[in-house]
Amino acid sequence: MQVLRSFVFGSLFGAAVVSVAVAVARSESDPVKISPQYYTVRIDNDRLRVLEYRLGPGQQEPKHSHPPGIVYSLSDAKVKVQTFPDGVITVHDGHTGDLTWRDAVTHAAENVGTSEYHAIAVELKPCSQP
Repeated sequence: MQVLRSFVFGSLFGAAVVSVAVAVARSESDPVKISPQYYTVRIDNDRLRVLEYRLGPGQQEPKHSHPPGIVYSLSDAKVKVQTFPDGVITVHDGHTGDLTWRDAVTHAAENVGTSEYHAIAVELKPCSQP
């Protein structure tokens, strides 16, 4: 019986530690906390978070992470993106009205165009069962 209690306590304690570690990691890579000058939270509930994003010409955003979701472009823009951990750099020519799916990603961005990049990002949160 003591072994079972130790196992249950250890499992619950381990799960709690992992949950806290994941929450801290998300907080440390949250773009709204890292770069609040570029983001406005429009909606935040238990299912999703909607962010309005503005990055002016020449502005750079440091490394941050996003969960899966969609991005809707409200302007034309040219943005250089470096993804992590692979370090791959790509340049995206976005256009007003583009709607793209984005898998979970960690990246940094720089507006290398001549106009402000304005977009709406819808970030999905894990579903919980009723």
